[in-house]
Amino acid sequence: MSTIMQKIKEIEDEMAKTQKNKATSHHLGLLKAKLAKLRRDLLAPPTKGGGGGAGEGFDVTKSGDSRVGLVGFPSVGKSTLLNKLTGTFSEVASYEFTTLTCIPGVITYRGAKIQLLDLPGIIEGAKDGKGRGRQVISTARTCNCILIVLDAIKPITHKRLIEKELEGFGIRLNKEPPNLTFRKKDKGGINLTSTVTVTHLDLDTVKAICGEYRIHNADITLRYDATADDLIDVIEGSRIYMPCIYAVNKIDSITLEELEILDKLPHYCPVSAHLEWNLDGLLDKIWEYLDLTRIYTKPKAMNPDYDDPVILSSKKRTVEDFCIRIHKDMLKQFKYALVWGSSAKHKPQRVGKEHELEDEDVVQIVKKI
Repeated sequence: MSTIMQKIKEIEDEMAKTQKNKATSHHLGLLKAKLAKLRRDLLAPPTKGGGGGAGEGFDVTKSGDSRVGLVGFPSVGKSTLLNKLTGTFSEVASYEFTTLTCIPGVITYRGAKIQLLDLPGIIEGAKDGKGRGRQVISTARTCNCILIVLDAIKPITHKRLIEKELEGFGIRLNKEPPNLTFRKKDKGGINLTSTVTVTHLDLDTVKAICGEYRIHNADITLRYDATADDLIDVIEGSRIYMPCIYAVNKIDSITLEELEILDKLPHYCPVSAHLEWNLDGLLDKIWEYLDLTRIYTKPKAMNPDYDDPVILSSKKRTVEDFCIRIHKDMLKQFKYALVWGSSAKHKPQRVGKEHELEDEDVVQIVKKI
């Protein structure tokens, strides 16, 4: 472990003192690929007996329709925020590292059950195995949305440090997966094609990065001006892209002018957990970023059930996904569905299982006789 840490430190130092220009882009791309591989080796859980694993309190069963992880440095108010939102008791104190395990809580919001996880405070260097950082961020990878809790009276540099720790674990915040195609083949060498003007990558850099992964034959197509980091992310394949909200806590301790500046920043939500200021605004933002779809069921000859909607992801919201969410055997008996709502052209519309549903549609499933 220490030798991997030393290698990571050496590469980071070399990258820091290397000037960024066209002549050094090939060298930097190679260093980034080596760094990504070392990080992966460092974070791979021990295979036999070496302890590690998830650790006590980290093996939290996923419950509800979606999962939100509260991440932040110690004593920024994560536990207070969880207590106020869910009524769960997570130990609160003014000293650092009060929460030592993962505390789950569930809120019901707009018919959806959302699980909130109060993760222990992460420290700088968590991505390199310091503290309980590995367990914390491994649990964060299982979430649908990350809520980074920041202290309004502490410097904004904390935001960048947390982002760096999460990125070191392969979590990409508020980003889309790179729009490039990477396909291995048996022969023919490395081929690089692009549909746009490329400024960051050239064939030599791509060959050097692929060579580091012992890939000597591949077709790579760039559909935008991709960087070496984007190519490494695609080759590694273990990256997770998820939405992130920055909850700036303790806004009762700053001036109105400072609050107005914070309000203009993207993905921010100012709150005061202790005084319960703007918690409804935070819940609205969580709902918006989770991007869930509520579908109401309608049994035959009865009124729709508006109290207990079926919750679907906006990326998987066909009638087929709806049936699977209720019961996996329902598709075997499926004949057609009747849909009322914004996705229907007329009320009701008879549709097949490929039909895409919209938020707050009403669905009645008609089974085969």
